[in-house]
Amino acid sequence: MHYGVTDHTPGPHNRTAVKGAPPEEQRMSQEKSRPPQDRPWESDWAPDTTRAPGTLRLWLAGALALATITACVTAVTVMENESSEPAAKAAEPSTLASSAPGGLISFATPSKGGGESPGADRDRPSPTPSTSAPSSAAPSEKPKKKAPGPSPSDAAAKPSKRPKPPASHGTSIRSVNYPDRYWHVRDGYVRLDRIGSGSEQREDATFRRVSGLADPSCYSFATADGGYLRHRSFVLVKDADDGSALFRKDATFCPRPSASSGAVMLESVNYPGRFLRHRNFQLRLEPYQHDGLYRADTAFRLVAGLD
Repeated sequence: MHYGVTDHTPGPHNRTAVKGAPPEEQRMSQEKSRPPQDRPWESDWAPDTTRAPGTLRLWLAGALALATITACVTAVTVMENESSEPAAKAAEPSTLASSAPGGLISFATPSKGGGESPGADRDRPSPTPSTSAPSSAAPSEKPKKKAPGPSPSDAAAKPSKRPKPPASHGTSIRSVNYPDRYWHVRDGYVRLDRIGSGSEQREDATFRRVSGLADPSCYSFATADGGYLRHRSFVLVKDADDGSALFRKDATFCPRPSASSGAVMLESVNYPGRFLRHRNFQLRLEPYQHDGLYRADTAFRLVAGLD
C-alpha cells in the first residue's frame, strides 16, 4: 500500500496540483495548503508587520516636515528678539537727555553684549560724565594754550648769553712750546712772533674772539680793522669778509682739548682733522699727527689781549 504525503506549504506547486479540480475542491485545497495564521509557532509563519502601509508613511513624513518648519520659525523669532534688544539699549541715552543736570547729555554705561564694533565709541564722550568735569577741564586747558615759545625779546637775548669777550678787551694767542711768542699779523700772514712794546705791534697781536661765523659753538677771530683770520691754501691769513659761505667756513675754528693744561687745539670746521700749527713760525692748517712735536706745535693758550 502506498501512502502519499501532502505538501501544505503555499506556493505555485500546490496551485498547479489542483488546477484541474472543481472550484470547491480548489478552494478547499488552497485553504488546506495555507498554514493557520493564529498559530505561527506551529508552522513558522508570521505576517510581515515591519513595514507600515504607504498612507501611514506619508502621514509620518508630513508630521516630520511640520515639526521642522515649526522649529525654524521659533529659532528665527528668538534671534530677532535678541537683535532688537541692543537697539533699544542704544536709544536710552536720548531719553535721558532731559534729565541730565546742567544741560549735559548723559550716556549709559554700554553693556558687554551690546553688539557694537570695538572702535565705534572712540569719538564719543566717556560714559557717565560727571557734572564737575567740564568746569574743571576748561580752565586747565587755558594755561596750556598760553604757554607759547620764547618771545622775540627772549630770542634776541639768547645770542648775548653766548660766551664772548668784552668789546673793550681782546684776546691774544700764545704758543705752548714757545711761550714768548704770539700770533701776530705781518704782511697779511699770521706768524708766531715775539711782541715788543710798540702799540701797533701789540694791536696786530690782539684779536676779538667771536662766535664762529659758520658754527656758533666754535670761534672766529676778528682783527682791529674789521677783517678776520681765515685759512687760504691751508695758510692762515688776514682777509676781509666777502659774505660768502666759503669765507665763513674758512674763518671758523673749533676748540679741542689739548694735552697741555689750559691749552686748546683749533680744528678747521670745513676740514675736520686739520688743526692750526706753527711750522717755521708760520701758522698753517695740517692734518693731525700722532707725535709729541705736532701736539706741542698745535697747542695754544688764549690769554688777555696785549693791547
